[in-house]
Amino acid sequence: MTLESRLDDWSRGWRGPLFAALVALIASLPGLIAMPPLDRDESRFAQATSQMLETGDYVVIKFQDQPRFKKPVGIHWMQAVSVKAFSDEEDRRIWAYRLPSLLGAMLAAAALAWGAAALFDPRTGLIAGSILGATFLLSTEGLIAKTDAMLCGTTTLAMAALARVYAAQLKGEMAGKWTKLAFWIGMALAALIKGPVGMLVAIFALVALAIWDRKARWMKDLGWTWGLILFAAIVLPWAMMITVATDGAFWGAAVGADLAPKLAGGQEGHSGPFGYHALLAPLLTFPATLLLPAALVLGWIKRDEPGVRFALCWLIPTWLMFEILPTKLVHYALPGYGGLAMLMAATVREPLGPRVRWIGAGLSVFIGALLAAVAVYGQVTFGTNGDLVWTALAALLALAAGITGAVLLLKKGSVRALVTAGALGIAAHIALTAGLIPRLQPLFLSKDITQALDQARLSPRSGAAGPVAVTGYAEPSLIFQLGTATELTTGEGAADAIAEGRPAVVEAREDKPFRDALAALGLTPRPVATVEGLNYSDGDQEKLTIYRGEPRALPPEEAVEEEVTR
Repeated sequence: MTLESRLDDWSRGWRGPLFAALVALIASLPGLIAMPPLDRDESRFAQATSQMLETGDYVVIKFQDQPRFKKPVGIHWMQAVSVKAFSDEEDRRIWAYRLPSLLGAMLAAAALAWGAAALFDPRTGLIAGSILGATFLLSTEGLIAKTDAMLCGTTTLAMAALARVYAAQLKGEMAGKWTKLAFWIGMALAALIKGPVGMLVAIFALVALAIWDRKARWMKDLGWTWGLILFAAIVLPWAMMITVATDGAFWGAAVGADLAPKLAGGQEGHSGPFGYHALLAPLLTFPATLLLPAALVLGWIKRDEPGVRFALCWLIPTWLMFEILPTKLVHYALPGYGGLAMLMAATVREPLGPRVRWIGAGLSVFIGALLAAVAVYGQVTFGTNGDLVWTALAALLALAAGITGAVLLLKKGSVRALVTAGALGIAAHIALTAGLIPRLQPLFLSKDITQALDQARLSPRSGAAGPVAVTGYAEPSLIFQLGTATELTTGEGAADAIAEGRPAVVEAREDKPFRDALAALGLTPRPVATVEGLNYSDGDQEKLTIYRGEPRALPPEEAVEEEVTR
């Protein structure tokens, strides 16, 4: 049995979407379990969800005592359900908060296989979904507890349903009610997760198709009346509750303090030139990079084919939107990657010319070598001799994915090249995210601080009284792991915590004011452990010392007064 015939067999019925979902599961799950809590967005999302579980307030989003009015509540609700079902909020197990992202990645892969099968064929659908699920971008977002993987999943579900509606009208048929229901549920959930992004992707695609085809009557088949009612029923309840609970402050902050700065310039230094996302595409689509040039050529040559046309109307407007947006982060264009994966999968059906094969092969080797270099750099800079096995494994697998895929592609075996590079690329991603990176201890200061506090029985979860005071280091991952009550303070505040019998974590730059304040209280520092490493969020080298609490002895008159009070 040939590889092509096996793919045909695996793509029949619901096997194709299930196979694509399995690819996404395998690519993300090991890293999801192994990776410590990440800064800064992941830990902010997880901490806000944890506070919802602690307080029972599932409307207003907060990070400690500060409102977090940036994104809608959808991902927090999903994380809360996951933690309730599989863990406990007191345990602070980050993997439970990540499960919705994994499900989002699996949904994106399965939905794309389902939608692409209608416009092309089941085998192309299976390949498209598998490409999307295996990309380094989606498989990485699938192991991080924030919005983007689930946004990709819900948006891709809506776009896949739209693809099936479009395919049905080309045949003169009516799409089924379940297909239209999938479109509206995808749109509503995307809005509840990240506001207008998913809606803009669908609207741009509909407008582009209407202009290209010079007809839009088929769009009436989407069930606008009941669909908009369903959309409102899902989105409006929380929108009204947050408006009342915050007197409208949520919308002012979400639009004025979060969205507007992204439109005006590079928010928080996250800027880039036009072409930023295109430049990163070969890396982020790996291990399917070898088909990227062929996909671009196919998009031009076969643009009159319905499936290619739909993929272009999905990809191009979305991609341009994020290229024009001044604020740029690598994951922003992820909702458009489904269209790109459809084009890449469609190239497998076509004979590839020598030029696109050589360019694709060259890109594949380059990205494989780049990822191998990243693994070696990580080990040399942050690792130990004990990490050499994982370094070698990650580097060799990345190189093998790039080189083997290139060699097979040059032999005109695009299917075999893609499958082989895909398997090796997924293995390389697992070796990086589940093997090497979690072992690079200098990168995970919060985890090391938490472990040191646990070993000294000074953390809240080991029975210590009162919250830990922290000065000079304020990363959300530490707050998530130590608890909501963790006190971010000054050197003087850390000294006060010591006097109250609570532990303190002091960064080297705050050491002098801390010791001066401690001396003024008549106390001597009692260091327990020192943690050193790189704070990758700001690039600073950090040295943090953990001090044991030492309750200050009260003067006799104060002691007598306290006893009388009791």
